[in-house]
Amino acid sequence: MDNYINLVKLSVGTETVDGLAAWQAEYRKQLPEGLPRHVTRMWPKREAEIVNGGSIYWVIKGQIQCRQRILRLDEVIGGDGVRRCAIVLAPEIHRTQIALRRPFQGWRYLKPEDTPPDLPKGRAAEKPLPPELSQALAEIGVI
Repeated sequence: MDNYINLVKLSVGTETVDGLAAWQAEYRKQLPEGLPRHVTRMWPKREAEIVNGGSIYWVIKGQIQCRQRILRLDEVIGGDGVRRCAIVLAPEIHRTQIALRRPFQGWRYLKPEDTPPDLPKGRAAEKPLPPELSQALAEIGVI
């Protein structure tokens, strides 16, 4: 049995994996450590499992397309005095096989057995299929 859990999150406003990477690269310049992070209102109750090998799986255009390893969870106090959770991520983005995902708010837990596998290193550099074709193939179970 796996002793870690993953998160799945919509990458709002992102059109492609490359777009997510570019946005993170620009944002990281503003951070002292230079590590990407995602700040969220809710603190995961399963923190120990998340930081024990979990990743955040990014949903882009209705599809899980990539993941990043979660390094730790940091407390962040906003300008409004509210405690938030900064999910600190490894900078490397791993492309995954496409998996359809309906819209949802916030983040959700994702069991290791329910995660799409990473693409082989050689395929990760390939130009991705158009989103419509990728979604159609995923719907019929080809990818």
